[in-house]
Amino acid sequence: MDVVCLDLEGVLVPEIWIAFAEESGIPELKKTTRDEPDYDKLMNWRLSVLKEHGLGLKEIQATIAKIDPLPGAREFLDALRAETQVIIISDTFTQFAKPLMEKLGWPTIFCNELVVAENGEVTGFKMRCDKSKYTTVKALQSCGFDTIASGDSFNDLGMIEASKAGFLFRTTESIKADYPQYEAFEEYDDLLHAIEKVLS
Repeated sequence: MDVVCLDLEGVLVPEIWIAFAEESGIPELKKTTRDEPDYDKLMNWRLSVLKEHGLGLKEIQATIAKIDPLPGAREFLDALRAETQVIIISDTFTQFAKPLMEKLGWPTIFCNELVVAENGEVTGFKMRCDKSKYTTVKALQSCGFDTIASGDSFNDLGMIEASKAGFLFRTTESIKADYPQYEAFEEYDDLLHAIEKVLS
């Protein structure tokens, strides 16, 4: 019994924070988990930048409303879901994910929650669990599933390493160089083919 665990941003949809950085004109918000492995540190820094600029959830959601899945992502996901169970495991937040899940055909997503004040200020965040991607994959394995994982960033490496097969997708040259044991793909057809080989 297999379940495929996919990252969201950078794999199926563009990076939300990069899109918001461009929309808001705050280039430092382009920093992602490809650049900063410590997610808590990254998110706390992001929240301080939002506070400094007087920006809240409403402004971020307005940007997300304009984001479409990456070209070919919906077709890739549909093809994969026709063959096996798929769960998106993301460090994003429910307040960000819903419109993107609609555009992807409502796949299952496990993600986190933002803490938002009545005035719309994002005051904090609640992670589902520690090392959420790795922990989720191990929990699925404890239920009798074999996991196959793919992602693009530092925070995906735990679930990739813990799975029976793992692949990098549209990652950085430095991550490819540091983790040569994992096949790295740029195209959905190639990733789908690699996953199908494991499933068969």
